[in-house]
Parts: sequence; C-alpha cells; structure tokens
Amino acid sequence: MSDVADNLRRIQDRVAAAVARRGPGPAVTLIGVAKHQPVESVRAALAAGLTDVGENYAQELRAKQDALADLAVRWHFIGGLQSNKVKLVVGRGLIHTVDRASLIAAIAKQARATGGAQEVLLEVNLAGEAQKAGAAPDDVPKLLDQIAAEAGAIVCKGLMTLPPNDTPERTRPWFAALRELQARLPARPHCELRELSMGMSADFEVAIAEGATLVRVGTAIFGARAL
Repeated sequence: MSDVADNLRRIQDRVAAAVARRGPGPAVTLIGVAKHQPVESVRAALAAGLTDVGENYAQELRAKQDALADLAVRWHFIGGLQSNKVKLVVGRGLIHTVDRASLIAAIAKQARATGGAQEVLLEVNLAGEAQKAGAAPDDVPKLLDQIAAEAGAIVCKGLMTLPPNDTPERTRPWFAALRELQARLPARPHCELRELSMGMSADFEVAIAEGATLVRVGTAIFGARAL
C-alpha cells in the first residue's frame, strides 16, 4: 500500500501549493473518495495522514465505517441519495448531495428519530444539466428556508457542485459562480454557509483558487477503482 501513501503525499503537496498560490482564505480539507476501493487501501491512506473519507453508496459507507471503527475518521456521503436510503446515511457523516424538499423532510424526520442534528450541504446544478442532480440556483433560497424551519434537526453547512466536464480552466467560472451564490445568500437559522465542496482529481487546484473548502479526490490517491 506504499503507492497509496505516496499518492496521498503528492496530492497533499499540491493542495498546500494551491492554497499558497491563492493566498489568505479558508482552510481546505482533502476528502479521499473511496468508492469501490478496498478497506485496506483506505486504511493505508488514513495511516499516511488522510483524515476525511467520502463514499458514494449508503451500504458501502456503512461497511467501511464498521471496518474502520478503530480509527478516527471524518466521513462524507457524496453520492446521490434517495429518500428510501436516508436511514442508512443519517448520523454517519456530512451529506453533500441534498437537492430537494422531499429529501430535506426525510433527513429531518430521521434525525429527530435518532435524536441528532444532521449536517448537510445543498448540491447546486449551476449549469442546469439534465443528466445531473442538484437544485437550480433560484431554488436554493427556498430550500434553505425549509432547512431553517426544521428547527435544528438538519443544519446546512454550505454548498456543493459538480460542474460540466471540461478542462480545469473552463470549470473555473462554475466554481466562481458557486462562491458568488454563497456570498449572496442571507443568514438563516441553522444555515452556516461556510463550506464549498467543489473540485475533484482533475480540477481541485482551480477550485481551491476560487474558494473551495472541501475537495474530493479519488483515483489520484487510490488508483483505479476495483469495479
């Protein structure tokens, strides 16, 4: 598993260099995306200094958490979430992909049932791509109002986006647009919009330049997926 440790160090160095180029701004957290990666690879990355792990599937999130319960890990759910899988995910990490009223209601209901407050990000489909999830930018204020009305059962920590697939520099305007949207949103109860989850293996350095606080990197750390 030395390759994983070496890959992680290279990515950490690139994150640090991108932050230095950006200058003063928010801290950046590197999330290792472990979709379809073996537990042994994730354990190797954690041993080498990774602190945050992202999973795309509810069952895989639960299985990895159980297998790595002996380690301190901050978990992130970054895949599409259906209402019938909410029970598997609530209470297990930051959910990045909340994008509709029915999902907010389901998460809040489950959080109340388990006695906790679930932290989430709103996923925004800035380009209006039909094949991608995410709320339209104009719908974000009313979704935040709904979260505020849930009286603390669900707390919004920020915004997330997946820009159109393109070269890193051509994704820059989408990252800037998410930052600008965040800045325009007025304060609401239970909505602490401090996080911007944007940027992956191909473009995380550009995302950092535009204000990302959470970057999601998978194959550049773990190599090709097992499936």
